[in-house]
Amino acid sequence: MFKDYFYNRYHKLNLVILALLLISTVFSACSSKQDSNKTDGDDYQTIIVTSFYPMYVFTLNIVADVPDVRVVNMTQNEAGCLHDYHLTTKDLKTLQNADIFVYNGAGMEDFLDKVISQLPDLKLVEASKDIPLIENSDGTINPHVWVSVSGAISQIRNIADGLKETDPVHAEQYEKNALQYIEKLEALKKKMQNELEGIAERDIITFHEAFPYFAQEFGLNIAAVIEDESGSDFSAGELAQIIKEIERTGVKVLFAEPHNAEKAELIAEQTGTKLYFLNPVVSGSEDAAPDSYEKAMLENLQVLKEALN
Repeated sequence: MFKDYFYNRYHKLNLVILALLLISTVFSACSSKQDSNKTDGDDYQTIIVTSFYPMYVFTLNIVADVPDVRVVNMTQNEAGCLHDYHLTTKDLKTLQNADIFVYNGAGMEDFLDKVISQLPDLKLVEASKDIPLIENSDGTINPHVWVSVSGAISQIRNIADGLKETDPVHAEQYEKNALQYIEKLEALKKKMQNELEGIAERDIITFHEAFPYFAQEFGLNIAAVIEDESGSDFSAGELAQIIKEIERTGVKVLFAEPHNAEKAELIAEQTGTKLYFLNPVVSGSEDAAPDSYEKAMLENLQVLKEALN
């Protein structure tokens, strides 16, 4: 009898302990999920991570003033294009805490397959979905869709639609913000087209294939592209070939991105071309403002007017 009594008491005690352990585990899991969506002591119901700077700026505008939503740029704003970019441990940790990942697509993010395989439950939004794409001279797809204002507008539409689908709670606000932002960019595009309509020269040479969509939109002809992905100085042979190509075109205007300044200055000096800088909006300051894209494009407009008239 005593044996049965102590056995029953012991069995009940084990059941109580097991129940407490289960409750503790559930509570811990909930707390862990909440902590993963916390930054600097603030709670966020939805964390949206973007792949790089232009996606970050576009998404900032779409989620403006939406409660309980935070946008994080996976790469540093100064990182530039993601050609051959390799994910870091920090990047993967950022994505692990994300609810939605907004990326450019069109081959820009070579690491996307790794993200999908390691984080199969992460919701993805592709900004370049169903947008007609331009081929580079080597037959690869050009991913710089956003450098055209029309391309940027299409990407904003795709991002907004993707966010509405993945986060329907805030769908109405996403749509409202996107329409307001698109209206601003439509006005920007019209201004640029009007002011460039009468330009005297339309043949240009560029460093890097970042500007085909931009050139297409504003009626410019890219006569030659100086590819510069090596990160090192031009060899004597490469320099001679570039000079020969520029002389073949007869074009006297060279456009480069700011980070190519030293090499571009060398080419301009050797060929007698005039050098100007265009901003492909691939990078920006750490504290990116929602109007960063418009400001960069207006600066590009002034550069084009000066260079091509």
